[in-house]
Amino acid sequence: MKTLPTVLIVDDEVRSLETLKRILDEEFDVKIATNVFDAEKILEQEWVQIILCDQRMPEMTGVEFLKKVREQWPDVIRMIISGYTDSEDIITTLNEAGIYHFIRKPWHPDSLMLTLQNAARLFQLQRENELLSIELKAAPAQLESGMAEKRVTLRENYQCEDGIVRSPDSSMNNVCEKVRKVAPYDVSVLLAGESGTGKELVARALHYNSLRWDKPFVVENCGALPDELLESELFGYKRGAFTGAVEDRTGLFERANGGTVFLDEIGEVSPAFQVKLLRVLQEGEIRPLGSGKTRKVNVRVIAATNRDLETEVREGRFREDLFYRLATVTISLPPLRDRMADVPVLAEAILASAMNDLGKRVEGFTGEALACMRAYHWPGNVRELQNEIRHMLVMGEQDRLGADLLSPRVLHAAPEEDEAEMAMLTGLNGNLKERVESLEARILKETPIRHRWNKSRAAKELGLSRVGLRSKLERYGLEKVEQIDQTGTE
Repeated sequence: MKTLPTVLIVDDEVRSLETLKRILDEEFDVKIATNVFDAEKILEQEWVQIILCDQRMPEMTGVEFLKKVREQWPDVIRMIISGYTDSEDIITTLNEAGIYHFIRKPWHPDSLMLTLQNAARLFQLQRENELLSIELKAAPAQLESGMAEKRVTLRENYQCEDGIVRSPDSSMNNVCEKVRKVAPYDVSVLLAGESGTGKELVARALHYNSLRWDKPFVVENCGALPDELLESELFGYKRGAFTGAVEDRTGLFERANGGTVFLDEIGEVSPAFQVKLLRVLQEGEIRPLGSGKTRKVNVRVIAATNRDLETEVREGRFREDLFYRLATVTISLPPLRDRMADVPVLAEAILASAMNDLGKRVEGFTGEALACMRAYHWPGNVRELQNEIRHMLVMGEQDRLGADLLSPRVLHAAPEEDEAEMAMLTGLNGNLKERVESLEARILKETPIRHRWNKSRAAKELGLSRVGLRSKLERYGLEKVEQIDQTGTE
């Protein structure tokens, strides 16, 4: 049974008390007192959360009474109700008795109820905050232990052996082997690869397999901010250093002291900022904006870029000395199109994560969906695959996610075995009949998939009879595609 919050109404007018009690009875445990002496007895005997007190009473004013309440029962939410609206009186009420709300007569029942509900919620939040403060003071050892356990869990999640999802013969195996060798040594690492290939994931693997694993790991996207904002984010600033700097702020380098800083999109920083960053790497010290003093920091820097920095250096857009400071070791990540064997295992891992995030469960993918995903070249790499799978999960209504849920760009992709036909279609080889037949075969393969192999709907879209569609499927050898079942086998 729900316990109602207790409200004490103090008013020398009996009719006013009865009216208020009748309105509030359903939502509150209402106690009433016609004078301050009875009110004090109730406060001594009951756990009152809210007091609603009239201002003008014979014994003393509501403000005087609530000042006493504030001293003896400071947690109680105090409210005044009055028909007098003298501004000086209101200010005195708020300041002297610590009043939560001043309610003016005549009041509206709905407005009054809402005000009291908010007051009850405020009281509950105050109690929860007090309890949390007590727990935090009483259990520093438990908190420290909890943080240590979380760090261990993070480290386990980013182990090279099982943290980076891949197939047994994946081209990512070479990357993981390099990470395993480099991680324990306190050297800077440059991660190179197209956008979406998982550079941040590898950076975390480097950190959590290093001797700094129990210290902070912080991330900054250098391509997302102009120089001044990037400088303030990385190095911090002093109050008044620029417009809007109303307090001192610690930069990411200082916050990560002892740990790792991951600088993503490092190839986007300006030549002017490259000089400032080089000093940090050379001297191991930073100077916050607006400060005349430098501060020592001890961090490992891992940088990432989707540019060819060696070319950038040769063409004068990136400082050579900074490049060599960042690239003690360079690890290149392959694009997803070069690791297509990883697509099925990546897809299953991404789906499992998406189901946890979205709270929706399915059994997996159909074999047809996985075949289509393996045929697509994924220019957006793993990030694009993640977005595609989340889209499929949201839109799917079956136990398994089928190919009909894939975006058109993925569904229309030519499988590897059709590459020769596509070359014939788009190139100079092959006569008109051969090219038209290649195009027809592609359309005949894609359309039934979108209609979940409902031949009637596919035939209607193509302007064919059901028999005519079956005949063409047989002609182009597409019957085997139709036979891929819901378990992913032919």
